[in-house]
Amino acid sequence: MLRSCAARLHALGALRGLRGGARPPARSPGPARVSRRSLFLEADFHKDSSLPKPSWSKDMRLLFDQFMKKCEDGSWTRLPFYNYKSIQNVHDSIVFIHGRLPTTAKLVDKEQLSQAQIFTETFKDGLGFEYVMFYNDVEKRTVCLFQGGPHLQGMPGFLHGGAVATMIDATVGMSAMKAEGLVMTANLNINFKRPVPLCSVVVINSQLDKTEGRKLFISCDVRSVDETTLYSEATSLFIKLDPKKNS
Repeated sequence: MLRSCAARLHALGALRGLRGGARPPARSPGPARVSRRSLFLEADFHKDSSLPKPSWSKDMRLLFDQFMKKCEDGSWTRLPFYNYKSIQNVHDSIVFIHGRLPTTAKLVDKEQLSQAQIFTETFKDGLGFEYVMFYNDVEKRTVCLFQGGPHLQGMPGFLHGGAVATMIDATVGMSAMKAEGLVMTANLNINFKRPVPLCSVVVINSQLDKTEGRKLFISCDVRSVDETTLYSEATSLFIKLDPKKNS
């Protein structure tokens, strides 16, 4: 498993034009370089990170193709994720925080918020969180295909439990948001059954079990690609938020 992980890292290095870990020679900045960088950033901002990448393993790609096949009849939908920051979205977030969480708002700096990044998107391709989610509206179910990279290691050779917890929270949170809109995690209980091998692919299944007023109860499990190995089980409670209310 570790050798497979190292092989993928070597391939990534080759794609970036690096040899033996050496960094490319520095270039003096100039108008042409700035222009190319601007074009690169513009393309990257509108890149759908849930689409297949060279860093995806064979298992990840195979599962992706299987679920895309399920999407053809409309029963399942792939949930795209665009890695860009919108000024309007930042503004809306600030307005919401000040209206819904006035005490917390005092701790949030507008400049810091404008520079924030989604935690799972801060690693380079192949090194951290590689995932794609699919949603079934009839079943109120979200499935996440997750491949944890080498920078998520905890115990040698295995994923850190916090990385697994992050993706569980992201998956059950997506189930809650698709069902009721704006929500916040109130409680998340995880039972870790077995450690997840580094760079392996797991399937995270989440299901909306019931709603009680503003409360949403969602269960989840993490399994191997062939579903024979249970890695983790979780239950969660989400609260539906109302931006018009102050409490």
